[in-house]
Amino acid sequence: MIREVLISKIHGATVTEANVNYNGSIAIDTELLGKANIHIGEKVHVWDITNGNRLETYVISGKKGEICMNGAAAKLIKEGDKVIIACFGFLEEEKVSRHQPELIFVDEKNDIATLSDQG
Repeated sequence: MIREVLISKIHGATVTEANVNYNGSIAIDTELLGKANIHIGEKVHVWDITNGNRLETYVISGKKGEICMNGAAAKLIKEGDKVIIACFGFLEEEKVSRHQPELIFVDEKNDIATLSDQG
């Protein structure tokens, strides 16, 4: 059996821009992408902590600190909103119990937070 599991997430990111005139996607700081093991073009779930909206889109490369909602998604998730960005993948049943997702927590500037930043 194959199971779908959380591969990684970026938790508590602040949306820095919402651009409805772009064709679609979410631009994410490339350093965060690397730490979270999320790839350009990969499908992600975006969950808005501020208003409860949820959507799926694909990733494009962003500048330092950038989390930009593009296209129609910019009507659901606005600049200043806090979001969780999650990536899922498929694992064989025998690998699921050993799998540890990559959990990246960020501060208000979308820099990787330390444990002391978490309270």
